Amino acid sequence: MKLLIASSVLGILLFTAVTAAQDPPAGHPALNEGQFVGVWRGQMRGLPGADIVITNEPGQLTGAILFYLQTRSDLSDPWTATPGLPEPMFNLKIEGNTLCFRVSHRRAHPPRTLNDPPVSFRLTVTGPDKAELVSVTGSAPPVVMLRSAN
Repeated sequence: MKLLIASSVLGILLFTAVTAAQDPPAGHPALNEGQFVGVWRGQMRGLPGADIVITNEPGQLTGAILFYLQTRSDLSDPWTATPGLPEPMFNLKIEGNTLCFRVSHRRAHPPRTLNDPPVSFRLTVTGPDKAELVSVTGSAPPVVMLRSAN
């Protein structure tokens, strides 16, 4: 009896998921979420600059981003990259080939950033497995992001 109930529930869930995938809400075009799903890596100065992981959890894009702090102690020293802490992406919204999202800035450079508002970004797909990451609210240069196999 338990197997039959589980099978029925699974069937209903699958039917609901397939129906939802086939019939987007009125006035909303079907979105190509798959173009954003994956692991994206960007470099600056030949060193890691940012890593993004985007997944499609049951019909909803979710993701996290990790920025690397690039520093050098002297103008003659080489640059080094230190990973920060991964931050969840929120308010994800697809606009054509662009994924808009926000990230908390509180832990970016504590303690001076503890009260900072979230930062807005755009990830625009520019080619197969290639995108450009731009900070909407900052003055950082765009970062070329490549989708990696892992």
